[in-house]
Amino acid sequence: MMKNIFKFFEQPQFENPSVIVGWNEDAGNLSPKVIEYLNRKIKSRCFCEVEPAGFFSLGAVAIENDVAQFPENRFYYSETANLVIFKGSEPHFEKYRFLNAIIDVAEHYCKAKELFTINGTISPVAHTSSRRILTVFNQQRLREKLQGYGLEDMTWEGRPAISSYLLWVARERGIPSVSLWPEIPFYLAAGEDFQAIKLILRFLDKRFELGLDLKELDEKISDQNSKIASLREENLDINRYIGMLESALSLSEEEQMELIKGITEILEETG
Repeated sequence: MMKNIFKFFEQPQFENPSVIVGWNEDAGNLSPKVIEYLNRKIKSRCFCEVEPAGFFSLGAVAIENDVAQFPENRFYYSETANLVIFKGSEPHFEKYRFLNAIIDVAEHYCKAKELFTINGTISPVAHTSSRRILTVFNQQRLREKLQGYGLEDMTWEGRPAISSYLLWVARERGIPSVSLWPEIPFYLAAGEDFQAIKLILRFLDKRFELGLDLKELDEKISDQNSKIASLREENLDINRYIGMLESALSLSEEEQMELIKGITEILEETG
């Protein structure tokens, strides 16, 4: 275990917890909001962080009072929920070493029994459509264990995401893992997709029996949907574009950009 790259704040006692990994940069602000909500509701505490040296470029970070503000890569733990949560940023350098560091903590320090990653996948769906959680597993055993949760296999032929690499490293260590990819409407990808956030939290709530109260998210979903509904009444083109997505019809690139612009403006104007 590469102890020199960690800073420990506490020494909690673990009981083979599950590990949840989320990233600071994500479509629909999914991972940050899910982790923020979880940490608050299950009262988790930070017990360890990954030192940024060697992983992040000094030129890419903010400077405040002559001090470099590196991205935070921290581990949290909730004793009552028996969950370890990691929230971090994709490193600029030494990606493989960075991912091994995450798995080092999960395997050697926490004795984790399984690992979940959270990512949003941008999709040509409407916000009014039923959303799917697409998945990538690294072991058949975990796939069978999660039957009945409404998860669907993901097919992807593009460049692997960082979570895909993390699953490969976890497989090499014998840790059953899955990436969770809820669908994010492309016109909500740059903002916040409260419906997708709730979808993942509902899955985690059921999987780990957390007893989460999701009413505040229901209010945010209702508010966001109301703003978009008002825009649809005012703008016939926006209404037509969303209607086409609801009917599983494709939009042209120009139509997509117009829809993104209209939705972004109305949500930013109304807060």
